[in-house]
Amino acid sequence: MVSCKPGTEEAFQKASLDNARASALEPGISRFDVIQQDDDPSKFVLVEVYKHADAPAEHKKTEHYHVWRKTVADMMAEPRKAIKYKNIFPATSKGWDYNTDVLE
Repeated sequence: MVSCKPGTEEAFQKASLDNARASALEPGISRFDVIQQDDDPSKFVLVEVYKHADAPAEHKKTEHYHVWRKTVADMMAEPRKAIKYKNIFPATSKGWDYNTDVLE
């Protein structure tokens, strides 16, 4: 979960969408969703679904990830919080993978 400083929501959203679109094209990522809270637009959740255990580390080596980190660093009201989950359903990546036409 990410809390943005007031007034930075639009810039945070743009930077996060740029990162998400590039991330979704990585071979180790099934999904990279950007979700904004309805009743508090300063709150975002980034849902990242990886295809294998090494994919998160590979993602953190990409240029777009480093650009995102640098761009949004001063926009965060507090350190971001990561919660790890294990996939139960769908049981295969086919249920998570995007169709290429949804990455607009």
